[in-house]
Amino acid sequence: MTLEVGQDYAIRIEAIGPDHFATLSAANYAGWVVIADEHTAAACLPLIEAHVRKAPRSEVIVVPAGERHKHLDTCRFLWDKLFAVGAGRNWCCLNLGGGVIGDMGGFAAATFKRGMDFIQIPTTLLSQVDASVGGKLGIDYHGVKNSIGVFQNPRAVWVDPGFLSTLPPRELRSGFAEVIKHALIADGSAWETLSGVGDLAQLDWPAVITESVDIKRRIVLADPLEKGARKALNFGHTVGHAVESYFLETPEPLLHGEAVALGMVCEAWISARRGLLSDSDYQSLVNFVLRIYGHRFVPSSSFSDLLDLMRQDKKNEGSAINFTFLTGLGSHRVNETATPEVIRESLLAYNRLG
Repeated sequence: MTLEVGQDYAIRIEAIGPDHFATLSAANYAGWVVIADEHTAAACLPLIEAHVRKAPRSEVIVVPAGERHKHLDTCRFLWDKLFAVGAGRNWCCLNLGGGVIGDMGGFAAATFKRGMDFIQIPTTLLSQVDASVGGKLGIDYHGVKNSIGVFQNPRAVWVDPGFLSTLPPRELRSGFAEVIKHALIADGSAWETLSGVGDLAQLDWPAVITESVDIKRRIVLADPLEKGARKALNFGHTVGHAVESYFLETPEPLLHGEAVALGMVCEAWISARRGLLSDSDYQSLVNFVLRIYGHRFVPSSSFSDLLDLMRQDKKNEGSAINFTFLTGLGSHRVNETATPEVIRESLLAYNRLG
């Protein structure tokens, strides 16, 4: 399956094989560089390495895995390595990994010598359905997620559902949160199907990925630079990003999707309080999310820190904290705000669910 993102690039959802690399060879790059983390270098690179080695020149750069390393020092390491191997603007960068590698590797490529082409090869469910699509690149700075970055489209996105077999169940569950989010903001029938899921291992992943990617693709095409409609994709992320950043500094950090799942419950609660979402729809969402993700208590002592992180969110305009709220299970409203007091209440309401 191939989904076109306008005239800019295509998302190919299929097993990666010789044809992918033949297309890359035809572009006559001087060399290819693969950016991977320590996990994808071991589990995923062997699946494509024979193709990569057919390049005129090929290099592999490996960085530590995890959100903790998505920062300027790692980018500096990547740029140093690119200089060391003699890479230039006539090279192509292949980002082999999850959302961290896609965001950070893409950012390093887009800024190296004012920009080299790159291809996203997402290896996690989260990156396959969300992070690799739409050209948003960046790193975390001062503890705020994705606060330094650019918009730059890849040359292509290669989504191979086979990579999901390399993931532990927790990572698969984390990525599923973005699938849920896409359905909640834009497709009520998809939500109805997903909400009946009991065992993620039984899902038809190529079909799930294709449907979810297509939702994001259509939203991105309508608003490439996130001026309006694309803000729908931030549902669950205003609270979720803050919670993720906070727990990242604790002994038991949350994965991105786990934090977004928590954020979706809080933001759905505010939606219901505002009269935008019915109580029954809110309860359906809560029941499903808690069944899949369980409950993680958020200490009330963290609320002030969480609000400070939300105030740093790049979606904000002025001093107001920006949200996307649900108006139903499959519809939304962007550019909404909530007071700090209401946000605190949403976190307290979430804690009471545990």
